[in-house]
Amino acid sequence: MFENAMDDSTLKQYLADDPPTVVPLAVRPHFEALNNKEKKYAHYISRASLAGTRINLRQVSPESEAIYDFVLELHKAGNGDWKKLRSDAGISDEEMTHFLNYAAQFLGNTGNFKSFGDSKFIPRIKAESVAALAKASTNAGELYETFKDDLYESETTAPMHLGYPEQNHISTYYPNSPHITQAQIEYISVFLKEKKLMPENTRLRQTLAGDYELLIASAVTDPSTRDIKGDEFSLEGPLKGKKLRIVYGDHQTAMAKIARNLTEAKKYALNSEEEAMQAEYVKAFHDGSMNAHKGSQRHWIRDRGPMVESNIGFIETYRDPSGERGEWEGFAAMVNQERTKAFGKLVEAAPKQIPKLPWPKDFEKDRFLAPDFTSLEVLTFAGSGIPAGINIPNYDDVRQNEGFKNVSLGNVLSAASPNEPTPFIREEDQTVYDKYKDEAFEVQVGLHELLGHGCGKLLQETEPGKYNFDIHNPPISPVTGEKVSTYYKPGETWGSVFGGMGPSYEECRAECVAMSLCPDYGILQIFGIGDGKEDIHGDAGDVLFVCYLQMARAGIAALQFWDANSRKWGQPHMMARFAILQSFLSAGPEFCKLVHTKDDLSDLKIHLDRTKIESHGRPAVNDFLQKLHIFKSTADLKAGIDLYMKMTDVNDWYMNKVRPEVIRQAKPRKVFVQVNTILEGDSVVLKEYEATPAGMIQSFVDRDYI
Repeated sequence: MFENAMDDSTLKQYLADDPPTVVPLAVRPHFEALNNKEKKYAHYISRASLAGTRINLRQVSPESEAIYDFVLELHKAGNGDWKKLRSDAGISDEEMTHFLNYAAQFLGNTGNFKSFGDSKFIPRIKAESVAALAKASTNAGELYETFKDDLYESETTAPMHLGYPEQNHISTYYPNSPHITQAQIEYISVFLKEKKLMPENTRLRQTLAGDYELLIASAVTDPSTRDIKGDEFSLEGPLKGKKLRIVYGDHQTAMAKIARNLTEAKKYALNSEEEAMQAEYVKAFHDGSMNAHKGSQRHWIRDRGPMVESNIGFIETYRDPSGERGEWEGFAAMVNQERTKAFGKLVEAAPKQIPKLPWPKDFEKDRFLAPDFTSLEVLTFAGSGIPAGINIPNYDDVRQNEGFKNVSLGNVLSAASPNEPTPFIREEDQTVYDKYKDEAFEVQVGLHELLGHGCGKLLQETEPGKYNFDIHNPPISPVTGEKVSTYYKPGETWGSVFGGMGPSYEECRAECVAMSLCPDYGILQIFGIGDGKEDIHGDAGDVLFVCYLQMARAGIAALQFWDANSRKWGQPHMMARFAILQSFLSAGPEFCKLVHTKDDLSDLKIHLDRTKIESHGRPAVNDFLQKLHIFKSTADLKAGIDLYMKMTDVNDWYMNKVRPEVIRQAKPRKVFVQVNTILEGDSVVLKEYEATPAGMIQSFVDRDYI
């Protein structure tokens, strides 16, 4: 058991946070400002989103759903009285606290792997104490028996990270398939692309006979709307002789609840676009049609400036090792009108800002598709974690030709946690860092989401013999000085070409765009910072300095998400930030350096010269960004991989010296206690909870009936 290996520093990193940083997601004033129809619309979208909670659990690990039910069963058995439950079990206050802290982190991540980092976390409570709690009821005892062997798994060779099963990792996107290989997954992926079946709402299972089943999430097992003709296919090539069967009805109960709630939401839609969007959502989740989901996103991007904003589906593909299958995600939120005005100014200014980026117009869209860029106050965000900002939809053809939306989640950004000295920040920089870190992060998120993900052209053969560039006189690459010779072939997408590396690579490109543009004082003025005039020692200069300092610190902190055993990054954004730190350091020690006097690096600090951001930092970022962008734009996979692997390589010093200190000083990541909406007669009321582990558990108990 894990508690017997507590002295092993390689395993301490897997211990659950003690305590986790539990913060409330405050939203009442913004919800109360809605009228009754808007509240009902938000209510049913919220319920639909949360109805996917068990999908999230199943997408994390085989044991997560049973652990979830165990926590809820203990609450039921003790009627929410954790002190009585502790007394009945005969365990100490400390052990009970350890359990509640684990439960809060588990619920905050919707599973027993960190949503940010994809590594398993282990309870600090002893196994025998959990077994004592399990005696609270027959149901609790039966549930405990199903997961007790997985709760404390601690061998260094055991699956402690998400990834391909053949690499001794966990991935429930390939359920009950311990022998499935990356090559087999990739072959079937190519086969499905040829059939034009989008994979986001699927899982792939290998049968005992060696055949394969593609599980499609749907409310019914025999849908009337199908994105693929046929139920069984014979495979060729390396899988010759094997069958691929299409099986509908994955997550059937949850998908039916989702479809029912969105049918209700449609009744309260606030305009025709929302009504059409909800109709497509219902078809997508009832029948399992990703084509219908793509249709919903077309209506979504045309629904400009709604009072209630939402999106729902199998959205982000970060956690699938192949980078194709989506994690369940859904949110309902209210628009913060004041903040949105500032973002609107950035949208208006975008066509003037994009040409400042380090590539010629041949590698940029012919026209900027101005997105709806809004600041939201989240009512509900269902998924494994809550981001600070979102740029969707992820369908390449929709983004390139029709548009996208950006949202900044205001109450996520502003959720308060204790003010403490920040690791790796010099004492003389701490005051300005604390004062401007929220503003700097909002600038970073805005530029990242709007201009970062929103800019750039993919050079494509859109259909046989038709191109979106001059194939006879192709553009000159600013990286090589030669005419480009690679591009996307018909049916290829950014995701299909760059595969599992793609999400991190794209996050890095978007972060670099933010770092490239934030030194522009005119852009900072758009965010309400400064008067547009360069003043390195004024408020705008302080925000700019903190933008760069914050990114450098994130690059060091990223090492927490590097697994030394597998030599694998566990979080796409942090892999990206480590790469950007390397670009800062490449500008020379006169701009950025890591300084320490002690051998154990316990005094490691970032020295970043604010006066050299423009002369050293920005050019280094632009050099890196130009390569990232051109290789993506031209589908140059080899050059892209070579560059990104070089910039994200963790050498011995970072692995053996810096990383242990990063882990020692790591602060618990915030987990959010969210409200519930309840329909009482004809009114929707809000129920709030204490920002404590017990409050977190109660919030899930109250919504589990959905």
